[in-house]
Amino acid sequence: MTQAPAASGPKVFLDYDQDALDAAYDQNIYAPNREQIAERNNANSAAVRARIGAPERIAYGSRPEEHLDLFRTHAANAPIVVFLRGGAWHATAIERYSFAAELFVTAGAHFILVQYAGVEDVAGKLLPLASQVRNAVAWVYRNADRIGGDAARIYVGGHSSGAHMAGVVAITDWAPFGLPADAVKGTLCVSGMYELYPVSLSKRSAYVAFDAETIDALSAQRHLDRIRAPFVVAYGTFETPEFQRQAREFAAALDAAQKPVRLVVAPGYNHFELVETLGNPYGVLGHVALDFIGLPHPARQ
Repeated sequence: MTQAPAASGPKVFLDYDQDALDAAYDQNIYAPNREQIAERNNANSAAVRARIGAPERIAYGSRPEEHLDLFRTHAANAPIVVFLRGGAWHATAIERYSFAAELFVTAGAHFILVQYAGVEDVAGKLLPLASQVRNAVAWVYRNADRIGGDAARIYVGGHSSGAHMAGVVAITDWAPFGLPADAVKGTLCVSGMYELYPVSLSKRSAYVAFDAETIDALSAQRHLDRIRAPFVVAYGTFETPEFQRQAREFAAALDAAQKPVRLVVAPGYNHFELVETLGNPYGVLGHVALDFIGLPHPARQ
């Protein structure tokens, strides 16, 4: 694991100086094999699409990027897993996360990847992205019957900035959407951020338009009272120190607020290696996800 520079300048957050805080929100510093993993994800995703078939692409809104990829299971009235891609809030192709679809489809759940805008497309603002992912989840709820799914068993997951957005979905007031307060039955957050204030102090503010409204509205840790369903919060021990701290403190806050939460710590995994295990029923996340949703494990059949 690459080591970040030691703090030596004025402190800007906790014990971080500016360089150290910037590094703590830069995956390239702590995951030098990032490109190798991305290539492997693309190859594995292509292999999964070849084995189980290409997903059905469906629009959930009017903008070009407002679409989802649906991988159907053969089970009737099946649970639905909605997954939000990472990419530091930039526009990222959802196809690269297809590698996770086979585990869920084989176990008897529909798997949906949601595309939404990158901050570069909306003047650096995060609130439009939050609106899109909420609209996507609302679309899934309203159309569950259409896709052969069970609206009473919708789970939302996400990786990195997608995990941040999954947290945002979990604190949503669903009344304006005409949905019940417990529209989402569980949230699986992998390597995410749950309090935006320290992120706003980092170099990510060069392309994200952080302001007081955004930081407050989209920091899940500030709105624990709105959470209605269990959480899984996961991180690897080779993640950046801030991504590790964010996960630990969010899980601790959930627990203190008496919200059901399971903290999963994966020794030896970095930010990009951990999410790969979501595609493996015997992997760290695959095993946890099947338990969380109540799906059968291959080893138990």
